Amino acid sequence: MPRNVWRVTAAAALAATLFTTGGCSDDGDGKKTKGDGAKEVKPLKWGECPAPTPLEGGGQAPPKDWQCATLDVPLDYAKPEGETLPIALIRAKARDQKNRIGSLVFNFGGPGGSGITTLPGAAKEYEALRSRYDLVSFDPRGVGRSAPVRCQDDKQLDAYYAQDSTPDSTPEEQAFVKNIRTYQQACKKNSDKVLPHVGTSNAARDMDRIRQALGDEKLHYFGISYGTELGGVYAHLFPSNVGRAVFDAVVDPTKTSEGGALGQAKGFQLALGNFAQDCVDRGDECKLQGSTAKEIEANIIKLQKDLSAKPIAGIGDRQLTESQATNGIAQALYSQELWPLLEQGLDEADGGQGQLLLALSDALNGRDQQGRYSNIGAANTAINCADSKDRYTLDETKAKLPAFRSASPVFGDFLGWAMMSCTDWPVAGAWETPDVSAPGAAPILVIGNTGDPATPYEGARRMVERLGPGVGVELTYKGEGHGAYNSGDTCVQDAVNAYLLEGTTPAAGTVCTAPGDPTAPATDPPTGSPA
Repeated sequence: MPRNVWRVTAAAALAATLFTTGGCSDDGDGKKTKGDGAKEVKPLKWGECPAPTPLEGGGQAPPKDWQCATLDVPLDYAKPEGETLPIALIRAKARDQKNRIGSLVFNFGGPGGSGITTLPGAAKEYEALRSRYDLVSFDPRGVGRSAPVRCQDDKQLDAYYAQDSTPDSTPEEQAFVKNIRTYQQACKKNSDKVLPHVGTSNAARDMDRIRQALGDEKLHYFGISYGTELGGVYAHLFPSNVGRAVFDAVVDPTKTSEGGALGQAKGFQLALGNFAQDCVDRGDECKLQGSTAKEIEANIIKLQKDLSAKPIAGIGDRQLTESQATNGIAQALYSQELWPLLEQGLDEADGGQGQLLLALSDALNGRDQQGRYSNIGAANTAINCADSKDRYTLDETKAKLPAFRSASPVFGDFLGWAMMSCTDWPVAGAWETPDVSAPGAAPILVIGNTGDPATPYEGARRMVERLGPGVGVELTYKGEGHGAYNSGDTCVQDAVNAYLLEGTTPAAGTVCTAPGDPTAPATDPPTGSPA
């Protein structure tokens, strides 16, 4: 299975795709710089941004003060003079040009998320950083506007995402395996040339080309979710080029595909339990049946079993299946702001109406209201399978299911079966786990969220350990949802802003606590040292 069956994308971006999205654009002011052994890279030519394409998630064009550009990079870095592919970028210039630090490059996760679509939609959250940075993001190779991976068409994807993803009979297992192979064959047919080259190491090399094209001596970087893995690989490859960097919602670099999937099973189960307990604590305000969190969970499991036997009404002529309901529940756990929608969706599904859970599932899968899919699913599979060496047979997968069910009675089967996503992939994977060791790199602020479902909290400590002594600086956020900075917590935001804007790192081990969390007192980040 790929490292993450549920895309680890910024929660704010996922929430935005449920409703509306918007997307990309200057006058070129970069200097020519050189990377470690790289050719000279020409400055970017910035211009007006078009509206995002359906493959990027669609939506309106960004405001006029945003600009877009394209950077050509080698398709194959082993043949740097050979064929190229385009990397699409977007920028909003710093408001205080006199005190401008440089560019701050974002990757919001996935893998497979479009930075060109996400950054303008989430820009208000980073307005403080725009005071002294140009905010920059990009569509990584294989994503959105950057040589996108294409697999099945929209109607085929409707059927693919509705399939029974937790088979419990031999015919259902055969159908499941056949559907995955058909999907993979479509990816090979439609994207054969790019599939071998979309892995994270190549994306990291692209980021160093981006740094040079932006005219920056160092890469100042904000990586979220999968973006933390990409940032870690960049730091390993180019430690001397690391500037001020923040990793938020951290992917555990020590986990294999199986370990990562088990971690997600536990993480989503924890988040579901927190959601259910919150519902119980609200008493009669809660719409769900059950006087305890376990009773609410039992009713969700019953709903899954009922949907497995008989789907219910969804949107238009589409029904809500068990797989889509599980997907929709997972989507809503990415952000505490989506808990009311989850409560409403579960209540409606209990009454035979699955529209809201299906809409949540569609948002996670990148489907818009016109039935058009972005390529986040195709890119996610292609990048994960290009990275991970793991290839699981049917028998191996079935043998591992008990451990997944023990980790999560709600999500375990879904995540366990998803380990077969790369089984017959046409490209071999690069590693078992990524190397993120970065001796000599500048300090990297690493933030873990104790309630994060998609990137469990433990991953932050392991990232710090793997980055190496003197590099990772750990900060803990005791809260809910995927990520910390986008939670709005002022303690976290003050610590991040102080580092990125002033170069002052918080004391290692700083803890920030969400309002209402009784597990620790709220704390302001201690004064750290200039980086």
